[in-house]
Amino acid sequence: MSEFFKSSKTWVVDFRFEGRPRRWFKIFGPRHDVNKAMTSLLQDLYGERAQLVGVRAATDEEEAQYLSGEEPGNVLCPTGGRDQMNHEP
Repeated sequence: MSEFFKSSKTWVVDFRFEGRPRRWFKIFGPRHDVNKAMTSLLQDLYGERAQLVGVRAATDEEEAQYLSGEEPGNVLCPTGGRDQMNHEP
């Protein structure tokens, strides 16, 4: 199991949900077709309401923030804000 963590990579997944931009950080092993995996996952979770925009490897800074539990600002949202329904004001 530790081999997975040594060889895994953090990916930035940009997609649209009901027309609104969203971003996830996901970790995949070296043999995954990330584009195919995320297209399938979004389809399974949201059907036609979600559309994959693109995937890319996270920068070292993004990966460090993600792994330390810090949430990078949502660069897809003009305000950089969070969804207030899921967070305390």
